[in-house]
Amino acid sequence: MPKLTINRNILILHFTVLIWGFTGVLGELISVSALHLVWYRVLIAALTLIIYYLIKKKSLLVPKDQILQYLAVGMIVGLHWVLFFHAIKVSTVSVTLVTLSSVTLFTAILEPLINRKRISIADVIVGLVIIFGIYLIFKFEFKYFWGIVFGLSCAICASIFSILNARMVKKGSPTTITLYEMIGAWLGVSVVMLFTGDFDNQMILSQSDLLYLLLLGVVCTAIAYVLGVAVMKELSAFTVALTTNMEPVYGIILALLIFGQKEAMSTGFYFGAIIILSAVFIYPYLKTKIKI
Repeated sequence: MPKLTINRNILILHFTVLIWGFTGVLGELISVSALHLVWYRVLIAALTLIIYYLIKKKSLLVPKDQILQYLAVGMIVGLHWVLFFHAIKVSTVSVTLVTLSSVTLFTAILEPLINRKRISIADVIVGLVIIFGIYLIFKFEFKYFWGIVFGLSCAICASIFSILNARMVKKGSPTTITLYEMIGAWLGVSVVMLFTGDFDNQMILSQSDLLYLLLLGVVCTAIAYVLGVAVMKELSAFTVALTTNMEPVYGIILALLIFGQKEAMSTGFYFGAIIILSAVFIYPYLKTKIKI
């Protein structure tokens, strides 16, 4: 592949990861609850992808058993996002994004269990380092206890649906899987809202909320996903993994620029964050060098 094409794809991937990092900022800016926010987000994303399929004149038909799998995983995705945005509401964007980085730790634990594989020594090493970083954040930012708990829970969900998606994508189209997962997430959140009585006046959106939700659903979810999948077909798995790890970094920088002092944390927090992010960055390198 020509070097110019590779560089272009890397730039597109960085732009996509920057967009993903911006979702945390939007979560803080949008005033509705996490449950309502996710309900609107997945609905907008699903409608956007349906329009995309209509324009491309592609078929949405897949086997019934696969649809049920996609919808079920979509409900886990919906739970992941509810926990993610709720963590932001009760803490800060920075705390949530750093704790979300622990998805590497949970994947190291859960993937061998789900896929019945031997645990890698590289996974154990990185996992222990991440645990130490999380401990420091708990110690120095205990006032955000629930934000950290919801952030870690969100990371567990992200790990589970990432492992399951890696299985399903071998047999289906990534875009089709995403569409049905958005529908599954919307159905799951709708059922919860139905039983909790959350279909109420608090769902009414202000003009700013509507604008932010359109950005979140169309740009940060549907379009970003399509861009991400397109370049992932051309770049190596190592390059993709390393670049994706920039999401919390971009998100924290954006949050600091937009929210200023509100996002300022203690020295201990940043020390813990650096440990976690360093471990996450080193992880792809270790996986290529350590084969045990």
